[in-house]
Amino acid sequence: MPQALIDRPPSEQEVERLRLILSTYQDGTGMLQVEDGMTLPGWRDFERSVALAFNGEAQESKAIFDVLLSSEERSHIRYGLSCKMRRELNKLARTGRASLELSNSAGKFWDYLKTKGIDQRNYRDSPVEVGISLIELIEGWHQAVSIESGGNVDLSRSSYLVLSWNQARYYQLHQFQLTMPSPRTLNWHFPDNRLGETGRRLVGAEGVGALFEWYGESGGQLKYYPLASNAIWVSEVFQLEPLGGIEYGILSKAAAFFPEKWAAANRTPDDL
Repeated sequence: MPQALIDRPPSEQEVERLRLILSTYQDGTGMLQVEDGMTLPGWRDFERSVALAFNGEAQESKAIFDVLLSSEERSHIRYGLSCKMRRELNKLARTGRASLELSNSAGKFWDYLKTKGIDQRNYRDSPVEVGISLIELIEGWHQAVSIESGGNVDLSRSSYLVLSWNQARYYQLHQFQLTMPSPRTLNWHFPDNRLGETGRRLVGAEGVGALFEWYGESGGQLKYYPLASNAIWVSEVFQLEPLGGIEYGILSKAAAFFPEKWAAANRTPDDL
């Protein structure tokens, strides 16, 4: 049977299941604090929700893929989902590009560049070689867990799953192929800073748009901006389901789960 996010796009029912699971993190358990004990789902909550909604396994670690989906036909094979969540829905609507942070492993990036004779002193002299090397490293991480390298992940049907949102609390999902455009076809350069000097932000541009950005000396983030029109699948824009009259917040949950013990733990000397 064809599987969602592997062989076919998710159905409306499957997306609704994910939306409702994400909505539960408004009760005080979500990573993002908003107001009055209410929270919103964060990146880890997104990974867990995807695993639950699509019968996968959240890795909860620095693994190459955040969620592994099982094959119904081949029990030993897994399909990787690299889950990315960013508050960039407004920018996506404005630019037509999704926003993914591929990695912020500055140490690993610099270690790899040093094998090519590139370091913090000279990297701005070789933008093309630096850009190609960064993408090579990301692809190498994927290859290391692939079937071809003795791992158990089928890269051909693995992908990026991106959840974009905004401050108005609208959300949208995009699924992109794991294979990225060849870095050798891009225009790699360091744009000038405000003083007219060569800056430290490396850009890999296609046409007039930036496809990659790397901040090697300020966090080490490698960002990827694929066109939304190139997505394998796109959901409708949605909002989380309101919790209604349910009391939310961690303190309310503790009181609901352990009413007698919670009451005892909160007695004051005047109550005794």
